[in-house]
Amino acid sequence: MKWIDFEREIRKKGIKLFTPLDIQRFLGRSKIATRFLIHRLKKQGYIIRLRRGLYQLANEKTPDLYIANKLYEPSYISLDFALSYYGVIPETVYEITSVTTKTTRRFNALGKIFSYRHIKKEAFTGYAPISHQGFTVFIAEPEKAFVDLNYFAVLNKKKPRSRINKEKLNLPKALSYAQLLNNKKLISIVNRALK
Repeated sequence: MKWIDFEREIRKKGIKLFTPLDIQRFLGRSKIATRFLIHRLKKQGYIIRLRRGLYQLANEKTPDLYIANKLYEPSYISLDFALSYYGVIPETVYEITSVTTKTTRRFNALGKIFSYRHIKKEAFTGYAPISHQGFTVFIAEPEKAFVDLNYFAVLNKKKPRSRINKEKLNLPKALSYAQLLNNKKLISIVNRALK
């Protein structure tokens, strides 16, 4: 298959990020033929590997937040990055931080760092889809991002974040998220920080 045909098929189907299995399905190729095609296209600079088994067209401009959701699923953007996004903390955060029910992981893709922290399934909530640069992205509500961040601070015996814009957070909502994690110290920190 020629590059132009491959690119046309990918664009026609509206696929931004793809796996070898996606290529097998829509091109009707065998696993081995798909592997060789990916290797050749990657070597020629037509596609970029984001992580093992996930690719995008080299000339595609896919938003980082969308990539963060797709790089390691299931996940939602949270912690420092989400708090910065909402203006709850004054700092700009460059590492795109997310929460997942899977193992804690860290990826370096497209010159950026994408990190994922494990959280128990009962607390994998408090996020919503938003529209970001024409893509649907899952991001924690400000209160959940605040609770997630402080939960990991408690687990790692670190100081809770002190510089926050309290007006952007709803205390009852934050407390309800903290209670999902069933940690008295976390509930106390959230209560003190937001009063």
